[in-house]
Amino acid sequence: MIIEHALLQVKSGQADAFVEAMRKARPLVSCQPGFRTIEVRAAVEADDQFLLLIGWDKIESHRDGFRKSAEYEKWRVLLHDFYDPMPVVAYFGRSIFDA
Repeated sequence: MIIEHALLQVKSGQADAFVEAMRKARPLVSCQPGFRTIEVRAAVEADDQFLLLIGWDKIESHRDGFRKSAEYEKWRVLLHDFYDPMPVVAYFGRSIFDA
């Protein structure tokens, strides 16, 4: 499994609206082929910061699947106006503790 990681900085004062939009956006990603899990965690020390973690079978499930789907366009419309700056996405493989 691949983990997609993005640190989301939401515009000041828009955290509650972002959370509501993310709840609406979740089904858009969870129905995708290769999707495994999603977590969005609120920062403890910053009201407008969130950590997005999405599990995919493989990186292509995100890049060539979801990112090119009609559902991604809906995701983008729901969420991208909240970000300042736009997040950097990184992908991570298996745990270093898995032998």
